[in-house]
Amino acid sequence: MNTQLDASIPVLTEVIPLEEMSSENATALVTSGNADVQPQDAISDEQWQILEQTLRENVLKQVLTRVDFVLEHRVRDSLADVLQTAVSGLAEEIRAGLKNSLEDVVTRAVNQEIAKAKIPK
Repeated sequence: MNTQLDASIPVLTEVIPLEEMSSENATALVTSGNADVQPQDAISDEQWQILEQTLRENVLKQVLTRVDFVLEHRVRDSLADVLQTAVSGLAEEIRAGLKNSLEDVVTRAVNQEIAKAKIPK
């Protein structure tokens, strides 16, 4: 499994209601990503806003990184298809032009040889 891709996936934590927690667990810190956060009732509104903003920014950065990666691959694939179509069309035009040129050269050469053969010596 590719660890680079795994590291880019945001991890969500489970919220456990305080009544289900033991008294010693209630004072423990809850970890979310790299930020240590106390239980919900001990965190001020300002701290929650900062945590929320930080989480939003981190998720947005991770999503944008993936979007850039996916967009780059889609553009590359689309461009490859367009270039392949253009090269195929151009090759077909070159073949047709070469065929016409060869036909003209051969026709002129044959006509010149016929003209030479008709001239009495």
